Amino acid sequence: MVHLNENGLTMERPMFPPGTATLLDELDKKLMVLLRDGRTLIGYLRSVDQFANLVLHRTIERIHVGKEYGDIPRGVFIIRGENVVLLGEIDSEKEANLPLVEVSVDDILDAQRREQEAKQEHDKLLAKSLKERGLRLIPDLSHDDMF
Repeated sequence: MVHLNENGLTMERPMFPPGTATLLDELDKKLMVLLRDGRTLIGYLRSVDQFANLVLHRTIERIHVGKEYGDIPRGVFIIRGENVVLLGEIDSEKEANLPLVEVSVDDILDAQRREQEAKQEHDKLLAKSLKERGLRLIPDLSHDDMF
């Protein structure tokens, strides 16, 4: 397979079948990984196996609430492949110009807790309103509920 690089030159790349082998191109790159439980991890990919299990180095867990975010250092992080929902390379130029405000870990955890409490309150009011109309709210099953 032939690809163009940024200089317009052609380069021959090894042909990997679709699947986890294509992750070998991402080794030593800074990646963002979205997990099934909703967590977002950012770190350098150091290892991958045939099951798409990942080892991230210098990992942070990034928590977003509105236009704010906070980073929690996690160090070396091993991720079971079946828990990965989305994986992508971080563009360092775009990362430097994020339209978000970084706040302390304590502040972002408080904001996350308030957001979760507001969602629970909203769900309670919705369930009550539906019950008054003779209906029952059945929340979607999360992945964890299915296994």
